[in-house]
Amino acid sequence: MFDPTTTALLRAVLDEVCEDVSHYETGARTHVASSILEAATNVDSSPERLKEVGREALHDAPTMWR
Repeated sequence: MFDPTTTALLRAVLDEVCEDVSHYETGARTHVASSILEAATNVDSSPERLKEVGREALHDAPTMWR
């Protein structure tokens, strides 16, 4: 489990990275969230690095329009 400060950071990063993604695109949002969580536990958890990981995941995320 993450402490409340880290949880707030992760939520803010997810919201920023997915700001243009519909809340109905749960597959893409879940993919991004999973990648951010994995990075936070295994890699550098700085906000900049988490955003980079999130953007990379969003680029590779499944979508119903592809």
